Amino acid sequence: MQTTSHILMIKPVAFGFNAETAVNNTFQQQGTNADAQQKAATEFDGLVQQLTDAGVDVTVVQDTPVPHTPDSIFPNNLISFHSDGTIIFYPMFALNRRAERKQHVIDAISSKFSISNSIDFSFHELENRFLEGTGSMVLDRENRIAYACLSPRTDPDVFETWCREMNYQSCDFLSTDETGTEIYHTNVMMCIADQYAVICLNSIPNEKERKHVADTIEKSGKKIIDISYEQMNHFAGNMLQVQNKSGKKFLVMSTQAYSSLTPEQIKELESFNPIIHADLSTIEANGGGSARCMMAEVFLPVI
Repeated sequence: MQTTSHILMIKPVAFGFNAETAVNNTFQQQGTNADAQQKAATEFDGLVQQLTDAGVDVTVVQDTPVPHTPDSIFPNNLISFHSDGTIIFYPMFALNRRAERKQHVIDAISSKFSISNSIDFSFHELENRFLEGTGSMVLDRENRIAYACLSPRTDPDVFETWCREMNYQSCDFLSTDETGTEIYHTNVMMCIADQYAVICLNSIPNEKERKHVADTIEKSGKKIIDISYEQMNHFAGNMLQVQNKSGKKFLVMSTQAYSSLTPEQIKELESFNPIIHADLSTIEANGGGSARCMMAEVFLPVI
């Protein structure tokens, strides 16, 4: 199954610009809001409310002030949850992001879902090799294909090891912004849904790799909705398809991303599913991530 109705979200207590991640996340903008925590909490609550109103089950866990974890609002990088009962922990680039591994988050999930297996890739941090969850990888769960743009946050060997362990076909490539800088996470340049993929194909500079990615998507039976650099820079690649408890699907994104889309793109996306969008401007500017980054999909069996 490509989509789930169960989402984990972490409510921040000390959100703010993270200098440790800004070294290779060009989407971050320093000094955008002095009261970033208060505004981010309001934006967080707004997205949770929209998801809940749509019938999506959201497990909200409050972050703790100690240890200081300014990026805890992005749990999809730290951990993933799979339908066979497996949870996976990932090696994180920034030291202060590694502190996001907090037991109370796992306790909250284990109170609702069955965990039968745990895989820990975090030891790769000792080798300075990283794979930041479903930020580094965009998963086609139904066809078992993992897409990854390689970067300082996405090590090719760790990615291949993950694919072997989880029995996924790997599809890796280089993706850059308009200046030629490597894009830090795959999920800011592409999104895989059940019947379509949103992707900035222009960000893949190598023609052979670009064709391979497009062919892989199309052979999996999905329609490609191509977005521009400008749209990607407004987080139009950072979307996630979810479903509610009745199985109705939605595409979740920020208002900034939605506003960057053309009327034709919106019409095409809405032919597949309704769109949910929320103002996440403070989170996007300071954190360099958007709606997709805030949602960790939970595919675990429900207790």
